[in-house]
Amino acid sequence: MQAANSNATEAGTTQDFVTVFVGDTMFGLAIDRVHDVFIPAGVTPVPLSPPEIVGLLNLRGRVVTAICLRRRLGLPASEGAARMAIGLEQGGETFALVVDGVGEVLKLGVETHEPVPINLDARWRDLALGVHRLDGRLLVILDVNALLVFASEHAGATAA
Repeated sequence: MQAANSNATEAGTTQDFVTVFVGDTMFGLAIDRVHDVFIPAGVTPVPLSPPEIVGLLNLRGRVVTAICLRRRLGLPASEGAARMAIGLEQGGETFALVVDGVGEVLKLGVETHEPVPINLDARWRDLALGVHRLDGRLLVILDVNALLVFASEHAGATAA
């Protein structure tokens, strides 16, 4: 495995991530999964939805399900209102991932990548693809598919 990583490093393989923040924690989303960055407005609550679902909103004429990343990660509610949202697509549906803030786009190589730490909180471990150590900070790379899987499971459960 290390031989493959060193070959990728020599080849200059990098990946771009959009950084988002929940509190002081920095997360990364693969840039190819991100379609929009916007300020969520006009969110309509959905009765009986999972707690992660903030509600529905209109994004350029499309009805979009808004998901709170803070709640999805099992973190306590923030004192301030949600400030930003990231537009993601999964299975032909559009979702808005509500976060505390959006950072910059980082181009990272395999030399800073590490597997998911064994001591990472279990609620986060299943949602992470790995981490990057960056100048005293940890960037947790989120698995967008895993983040959004509960929505389809919930839909399947209510249909049955």
